[in-house]
Amino acid sequence: MFNLNKTIPTPKLWSKKKSQQRRSPFFFLSLFLLSLIFLFFLTFTSIPKSLFSSSSSKTTALSLQFPHCEIRISGEKFLWYAPHSGFSNQLSEFKNALLMAGILNRTLIIPPILSHHAIALGSCPKFRVHSPKEIRVSVWDHVIELITSEGEEKLERGVRKECRARIRGTFPSLRSCFCFDCACICSCRYVSMADIIDISSVLSSSHVRAIDFRVFVSSWCGLDLDLACSKEPNTQPTYLVDSLKQCGSLLSGVDGNIDRCLFAVDDDCRTTVWTYGNDEADGALDSFQPNEQLKKKKKISYVRRRRDVYKTLGPGSKADSATVLAFGTLFTAPYKGSELYIDIQKAPRDSKIQSLIKKIKFLPFVPEIISAGKQFAVQTVKAPFLCAQLRLLDGQFKNHWEATFSGLKQKLDSLSQTGSRPIQVFVMTDLPRGNWTGNYLGDLAKDSTNFKLYFMNEEDSLVMETAKKLALAGHGLRFGSSLGGIESTDTVAKLQKHCAPHILPDILLFIEETICSCGSLGFFGTAGSTIADNIEIMRKFSSCSNQREDHKMM
Repeated sequence: MFNLNKTIPTPKLWSKKKSQQRRSPFFFLSLFLLSLIFLFFLTFTSIPKSLFSSSSSKTTALSLQFPHCEIRISGEKFLWYAPHSGFSNQLSEFKNALLMAGILNRTLIIPPILSHHAIALGSCPKFRVHSPKEIRVSVWDHVIELITSEGEEKLERGVRKECRARIRGTFPSLRSCFCFDCACICSCRYVSMADIIDISSVLSSSHVRAIDFRVFVSSWCGLDLDLACSKEPNTQPTYLVDSLKQCGSLLSGVDGNIDRCLFAVDDDCRTTVWTYGNDEADGALDSFQPNEQLKKKKKISYVRRRRDVYKTLGPGSKADSATVLAFGTLFTAPYKGSELYIDIQKAPRDSKIQSLIKKIKFLPFVPEIISAGKQFAVQTVKAPFLCAQLRLLDGQFKNHWEATFSGLKQKLDSLSQTGSRPIQVFVMTDLPRGNWTGNYLGDLAKDSTNFKLYFMNEEDSLVMETAKKLALAGHGLRFGSSLGGIESTDTVAKLQKHCAPHILPDILLFIEETICSCGSLGFFGTAGSTIADNIEIMRKFSSCSNQREDHKMM
């Protein structure tokens, strides 16, 4: 036992004479060498490590501080973004993401289809939007919820028919609706954008590379698939949840940009319009700017500039060295003579991007959906028909019933004067049939002499069978299996095994759009509806071009 009160004797000092007698030449040599070593280490600590550290030591240090930054997919650089709002808006963003990935030579991380309006951007024209960082965080949280749980969503003031109607026209990623006490709970599951949209032609032409979000996250975040895709609620251990939060925080740019790992693009539609390969000066002012009244009211000091995305984020830039380039929203739309965020319609000096721009103007649904829509038109309607897409309940559309019904009536009156009766009409609407009484839809349903109406429900056998085919096809998980260094074949196999769909995807909206593209008597769509815009594009590109041949074969 130590005695803390014991006095330690002071060592006797050597006399100068005695010490001089005992020192040898080797003593001075050793002292000199020790001094040099001490001086070297003292100087080394003050010199920037970047001057001496190799790339391997950098990677090691980075991996210790941010373990998710470890480059697990050798030689690949990725682009991810934050989709939002309804399906049609998300599809528009997806096309822009393919374009950006092609220009910047990055592998696009394919997102899922988010629940309708689960994530909202705000208003670009009014300069009132969520920041790129905020929307990335929100999207990450929602996507992980889709992966790790059934993501129950409560719809207030519903009854069974209302819930079904809302799902039909509004909630493309929701299924299995259970209603009680005027409330509805609907289970949702993960549906990749590539499960619904056929991008095989874009990828096969080598314009763009792509990887499914689940495949990417399973490697980048070290996702335990056995636990993450568990069908039992609340079975994910704390460390898995914490790991996903940390990975999401990193990819969302919450921790800021990280050298050679992540570059988060924080330029949004308030300050930037992305361009590519035109003759205008990089950084020039855009024609649309916030007016003085808006500046004073909102205390806005933004200035919108037109910037070349390749010069800003491409080779030679700080962003180019990062493995992951993270955008916020990639949504754009024309407004007052300018695009809100992305103004790339041509690439005069780049034939590859020119070709890509042409290809993404129309991206068809996967064959299973196209086949189902055409089958309904040929085997159920069995005659030329008009499609009426009536959006009446969501957002601004609930205030424009009169204009919508008036436009439809004019279209049908015109057909009545030139065609035979009854006129076949396929009705695609979010208004429950129980609420048709007292409006123009109710009048049409009663007038069986002049009109015959057709509908589709999520319980229809054609819808259910098509959903089963899509679930088994697993189109989305196929993307990423060819990337080197990811062990992707094993990853995809595990995802297919552990994340097999136990809830069928809701694909009614997509089949209805396909049916509308087959309407040989024409199409009437709700003004301002992005769903109507998408149907118009499908009709323009003859999505149902073989309909006539199918009729001849009957």
